[in-house]
Amino acid sequence: MELGRDSDTGGQVKYVVELARALGSMPGVYRVDLLTRQVSAPDVDWSYGEPTEMLNPINSENSKDEHGESSGAYIIRIPFGPKDKYIPKENLWPHIPEFVDGALNHIIQMSKALGEQIGAGQPVWPVAIHGHYADAGDSAALLSGALNVPMVFTGHSLGRDKLEQLLKQGRQSREEINTTYKIMRRIEAEELTLDASEIVITSTRQEIESQWRLYDGFDPILERKLRARIKRGVSCHGRFMPRMVVIPPGMEFHHIIPHDGDADGEGERHDDSSTSPDPPIWSEIMRFFTNPRKPMILALARADPKKNITTLVKAFGECRPLRELANLTLIMGNRDDIDEMSSTNASVLLSILKLIDRYDLYGHVAYPKHHKQSDVPDIYRLAAKTKGVFINPAFIEPFGLTLIEAAAYGLPIVATQNGGPVDIHRVLDNGLLVDPHDQQSIADALLKLVSDKQLWARCRQNGLKNIHLFSWPEHCKTYLSRITSCKPRQPQWQRSDAEFDNSDSDSPSDSLRDIQDISLNLKLSLDGDKTEGTGALDNALESDDRAAGGKIKEQNTVLTLSKGVLRGSPKAGQAEKEDNNSGAGKFPGFRKKKYVCVIAVDCDTTSEFTEIIEKVVEAAGKDKDPGSIGFILSTALAISEIHSLLISGGLSPSQFDAFICNSGGELYYPSSSSDDSPSGLPFVVDLDYRSHIEYRWGGECLRKTLVRWVSSFNEKKGAQTVTEDRSVSTNHCYAYKVKDLALIPPVKELRKLMRIQGLRCHVIYSQNGIRLNVIPVLASRSQALRYLYVRWGLNLSTAVVFVGESGDTDYEGLLGGLHRTVILKGVSCGARKLHANRNYSLEDVFPNDSPNMTQSEGCSQENIRASLSKLGILKR
Repeated sequence: MELGRDSDTGGQVKYVVELARALGSMPGVYRVDLLTRQVSAPDVDWSYGEPTEMLNPINSENSKDEHGESSGAYIIRIPFGPKDKYIPKENLWPHIPEFVDGALNHIIQMSKALGEQIGAGQPVWPVAIHGHYADAGDSAALLSGALNVPMVFTGHSLGRDKLEQLLKQGRQSREEINTTYKIMRRIEAEELTLDASEIVITSTRQEIESQWRLYDGFDPILERKLRARIKRGVSCHGRFMPRMVVIPPGMEFHHIIPHDGDADGEGERHDDSSTSPDPPIWSEIMRFFTNPRKPMILALARADPKKNITTLVKAFGECRPLRELANLTLIMGNRDDIDEMSSTNASVLLSILKLIDRYDLYGHVAYPKHHKQSDVPDIYRLAAKTKGVFINPAFIEPFGLTLIEAAAYGLPIVATQNGGPVDIHRVLDNGLLVDPHDQQSIADALLKLVSDKQLWARCRQNGLKNIHLFSWPEHCKTYLSRITSCKPRQPQWQRSDAEFDNSDSDSPSDSLRDIQDISLNLKLSLDGDKTEGTGALDNALESDDRAAGGKIKEQNTVLTLSKGVLRGSPKAGQAEKEDNNSGAGKFPGFRKKKYVCVIAVDCDTTSEFTEIIEKVVEAAGKDKDPGSIGFILSTALAISEIHSLLISGGLSPSQFDAFICNSGGELYYPSSSSDDSPSGLPFVVDLDYRSHIEYRWGGECLRKTLVRWVSSFNEKKGAQTVTEDRSVSTNHCYAYKVKDLALIPPVKELRKLMRIQGLRCHVIYSQNGIRLNVIPVLASRSQALRYLYVRWGLNLSTAVVFVGESGDTDYEGLLGGLHRTVILKGVSCGARKLHANRNYSLEDVFPNDSPNMTQSEGCSQENIRASLSKLGILKR
């Protein structure tokens, strides 16, 4: 691991690699896959281009009884983004959908392989998908939804907290911060992880109370109340909060050999008398010092502003007693030339060099250019040998793994009082905490530890005595116990009644008993305030409790699954044929298709949409073998509206393989018969898809909340600006008519409103803003395509998605991925107003340099065929 290479190669890399390796060695765990980006670039090591790399277990002597040919822990590198180019994490956002599709392909292929090896021919699916950091959290949420597998998340550091810290520093405006770090896109990804995660793992309690509570989707008080209701078997009325679990990171101790007398320094005297040569890194550091025998103050951190190294150098330089008593060693990653470093890191390093010169610290400060990861233990040993101190002065430290490492080598610590070090110090009791903004406090703490030998020895002994509490086996035991507490979920088709009815659930919406105890009422506000206040929903759950108590019969609320069919009372206007999904011949044979055209253009008018459908069908199907090209309609319209649209255009449903309706809330296929359909329409609904997207869907409780919001909103505006459209609503899509888009809040405000109340859903403005669709949180048009891959084998790399220059508020999800994309210029331009008030710019997620994307100069057949030729689908 090239830790310190840049701002993207810090402690998190070490954490996830060691976690994967440790989990792979645990009893009962067959395989662990660590998914990351494949990079085949000349400026990085060749190993980053290897598609698979096995992580060898620490103890190779472990029993092999449970191991098979594919068991163990592996790094799996997925190619996505620009080929042959390493790019920083801030620029990865446009390429995340491509990573998700590639990862989905790997998981499906691996599930089949494991099924043949250990699953008696049945696919073996992951028990959980764990996202680390915001971009991977976004990816894990989409994978979790595509596979219907539980999601776990670890933030490592959080965007809202970073934004606050950067604003406090006053060096950049909010706009400049967003331009540099794409911080708003990151924050939205973290909000999505709260929507999707069953468990959020944190390193410290402080991370929950001070950092996660900044988010719309998490409230510690509401989480505790919902958890209490679940334990009491009381309904939460469609409200959900992820479970926050504190599990401190572990550490590998196998390479640390304690010596007799470690607690009182005897080990160091033994080292002095040893005939073994000193490690090379020792001389590399000590060459900087006039007196290398003085105690060493060690800082191990990147040259990053948030690590606060400049304040440390100032504290050292301005405290004469400290300079006289100790040396300072700064291990700040690796560099060949300052001019080749990133501008941010170069700026920090230059500031440090200027401070060394200002205080004339030559002979007192070491700042070596290079070190290997294998040198780090020797660096800790050198500091301990000189009776030195380790310091982490970061403005905020999410955890502080280096503090644990230092303690394992017998080093007392001085650490920031902001973040994880507080919890570490509480366990180890091996040093002092300081305010990172207080230069004098840093100097005083360091001076106290290096000058008071009794205090130094006591801190050293405490650290060595308690360090075992931070081992990886301890971490993994707790981790696995939490994972197994999640309700098992995986892709499953045609489940029987017995299987469905016997499955226990920890989900808040699964409580079906009549509500008698309403003492745990939750006060929620419709005004968007994240406080217990006095809005229209102040007593939402209390009133819902009263409405539910003894009045709702179980047969009206329970959805049962019989022969693969979800049965419930159909809604008005619902056009569906309930089929047992057993006749494979009735469903699309995507595996036989050479290409599949997905028409997802969000047109300004219905007539324009019909015209484009006709042109795409004619252009793509011309000169092709009948049946070799498939077609899917993907739209915000309901199935009844699609039927009317097809009839008006002289098109037949049988010309299409699937219909993604209601913005991804429903999925239909053409049917040769309409005899059994309640509305007489020639379509069959995919009921497995409905159960697939059911996760955290608030159902009728969500609809009641929306009804109250609409009533409150219209009352404030003094007009019926928003009205429910029950004619096109379904069990998994609540549709609303909007009279004036300018009068209603942007989609980001509606999402915030729902998240604050613990309601997890996907809010979408469509049809130029005259319709609002509310669907399950992990449902979307792009996710429906991934479902078709998982369920029916649709090859995403052979799909061609047609979109306009703009579209509904879910437009960005259709742009990237393994599929090809054709943007029809001059189409859907009116929808741009829907994107005028976004949390982040559409440009932040637009894959401009993707070879899978092209623009059609118009929407004529000739233009469309020319675009398909550019993508290699049609011969020129």
